[in-house]
Amino acid sequence: MSDKTPFETDVLTLTRFVMEKGRRIKGATGELTQLLNSMLTAIKAISSAVRKAGLAHMFGIAGTVNVTGDEVKKLDVLSNSLVINMLQSSYSTCVLVTEENKEAIITPKDKQGKYVVCFDPLDGSSNIDCLAPIGTIFAIYKKETDDKPSEKDALQPGRNIVAAGYALYGSATLVALSTGQGVDCFMLDPGLGEFILVDRDVKIKKKGKVYSLNEGYAKYFDPAMTEYLQKKKFPEDGSSPYGARYVGSMVADVHRTLMYGGIFMYPANQKSPKGKLRLLYECNPMAFIIEQAGGMATTGTEAVLDVKPESIHQRVPLILGSPDDVQEYLACVQKHQKTS
Repeated sequence: MSDKTPFETDVLTLTRFVMEKGRRIKGATGELTQLLNSMLTAIKAISSAVRKAGLAHMFGIAGTVNVTGDEVKKLDVLSNSLVINMLQSSYSTCVLVTEENKEAIITPKDKQGKYVVCFDPLDGSSNIDCLAPIGTIFAIYKKETDDKPSEKDALQPGRNIVAAGYALYGSATLVALSTGQGVDCFMLDPGLGEFILVDRDVKIKKKGKVYSLNEGYAKYFDPAMTEYLQKKKFPEDGSSPYGARYVGSMVADVHRTLMYGGIFMYPANQKSPKGKLRLLYECNPMAFIIEQAGGMATTGTEAVLDVKPESIHQRVPLILGSPDDVQEYLACVQKHQKTS
């Protein structure tokens, strides 16, 4: 059976979209466009590697542990190298922070530009072997000083983000991107090898019907979280209880929250009093995307984007999603702070 769908002759690709946005910014040099295009090339290469992983024997463990204690998978190592090499060859970065490297990476002087990039090359990689969705997360900042590039340049609050996004390698490969003017989603067309605009100016629902967290840790939750979950399961006003959805891959869980509304939570608990997710390359980019879509992202005590980083692998609690849902959680936190 032949495909009768008309062939699109004026496709809005992500490359074209980024170039058009860049031209509208007064004084733009094109350096950010170069950087984003290099990031996209790395994402396409990772997407291809993810799809071929089983055939290429790239599943399994590489025999090392990364700086945050996770066993490093072979695909993690490949993805990390791909992103580092593509970003450095864009001539637009000076400092790179990645989950896989203990120290910040300083771009060689002859390739340096003005941007700092923090990224998780392959988030949710514990899910690789069971074929659950995984992703890439990144945040881009502008270097603020004229000093020699160093790790300190990456210790900026999320409010300083110039652009952030994530790639989701699921049933298709998708990129959600924000340059501070809302959130747009692009799907990779394997035939073209290009990302095509599929959702412009995405907005999260004011209130959702789903909560997402690892309830296996319920024993360690604080009283505010325990009460909030009780309200979701047994609503006092007679409304329907919330559904529970948890993939255990942050990109997949946050993307579902963005698309359908609701709340995603990785709170602090007795076992992880500072939370588990990393501020610079997990929480900040996701908080930026969610806020740009009209949602909220909090640590429980302050907005994630207001946290002043103290170290590049710093962990923080994360609660994000539909504004009404996050506000309801914060009301539980404030109630328990008063009683204690």
